[in-house]
Amino acid sequence: RVARGNVVRAEAAARERRHEGHNVVVLEKSNHVGGMWAYDPKTDSDPLGLDPTRETVHSSLYLSLRTNLPRQLMGFSDFPFVKNESGDPRTFPGHEEVLRFLEGFAGEFGINELTQFETEVVRVERKGNEWVVESRTSRDGDSVSREGFDAVVVCSGHFVEPKLAEVPGIDTWRGFQMHSHNYRVPQPFHNQVQKNKISMFLSIY
Repeated sequence: RVARGNVVRAEAAARERRHEGHNVVVLEKSNHVGGMWAYDPKTDSDPLGLDPTRETVHSSLYLSLRTNLPRQLMGFSDFPFVKNESGDPRTFPGHEEVLRFLEGFAGEFGINELTQFETEVVRVERKGNEWVVESRTSRDGDSVSREGFDAVVVCSGHFVEPKLAEVPGIDTWRGFQMHSHNYRVPQPFHNQVQKNKISMFLSIY
């Protein structure tokens, strides 16, 4: 049995391991496929991401985001990222088109039926001849379940925990500061120069 997380890499890995005859289990913290490509208008309760007790949001997508890779490079040999008449036809499409592509991939290759949604992995440890995966679901609260696997593939993203650049004097700057992880739309920052207000966006991944 093989366990893994559910992002782009995980979908491809799950398909390949399944083709090889493995019993695959996908553990996904959210209630949907697509990982960070699922847009969420909500942001962290702490705009800089410094408070360890803050309410966190997984996605770092902003509303107008488009890919920085052409769709021809984002597809698979047997499941290309083709243009959809009812979708975004651009070579560098928006995030909604990428999510539709990933949902289509998951449906085509049966990834959804392998996935335990709303399941957060809290610990993975090698014990004897197996990997013990500890996880908890949103339904069970703090209750942790343990399950053994022959192999584990970690496919978690790295965009949930913002990292801040070290800027000398930033503590004394009185303007609004936020990490780009929490940027969604430009409207809140409209006319800030005219109003003598400037916001600082900090980002380093």
